Amino acid sequence: MVLKTLSHKQERALSTRRQLIAAARAIFVQEGFESARIEQIAARAGKTRGAFYDNFNDKEDVFFAIFEEDMMRNREKVNAALSAASSQEEKIDTLARHLSQLVDDRRRILLNLEFKMYVIRHPRKRKRLNELYSEMCVRCSMEKISSLLPDLTNADLPKRRMITTEVGAAIDGIALNSLFNPRSISDDRRTELLRLVAREALRAAKSA
Repeated sequence: MVLKTLSHKQERALSTRRQLIAAARAIFVQEGFESARIEQIAARAGKTRGAFYDNFNDKEDVFFAIFEEDMMRNREKVNAALSAASSQEEKIDTLARHLSQLVDDRRRILLNLEFKMYVIRHPRKRKRLNELYSEMCVRCSMEKISSLLPDLTNADLPKRRMITTEVGAAIDGIALNSLFNPRSISDDRRTELLRLVAREALRAAKSA
């Protein structure tokens, strides 16, 4: 009986956390990360402010929960596709298509850009948030990186961070311009640009 009660509590806690994450995701995109208030997030999820703080320390904390959720969402599918590729060129094409699909995820791109604008506006927080962001990028993407770029697996952390940051910067630039003017870059050209990014990451990994 005690075990069932604990299990039920755990399920409720996980459900509350998921609801708060979904509410925060929607509000960050609609209102902007800077303007969003914790009371709004809790109310949209149908929870109390106390419930928010039971799960997260602040808005930054819930952003990283959203970011990790997004990074992990399609990991198995992408890793399987990369593993099935018979050549390095096929792996590069697979990753380029995956990155191109990310650019099409408007809510995800807006959320990412909103957070980076928040960090730019708060330089005192920049170092800490940049380190957290880079660490999560490396941790969440290492399986994909290891499959595509096995040479990078043995590279030191600064090298891995540099390469994942460069790939992310390319995605941000392409995504921002695609959102600003959807006709500025064709789908084929976008995929080709991302293929070049993947090739450059491979070259950098081999020199690690």
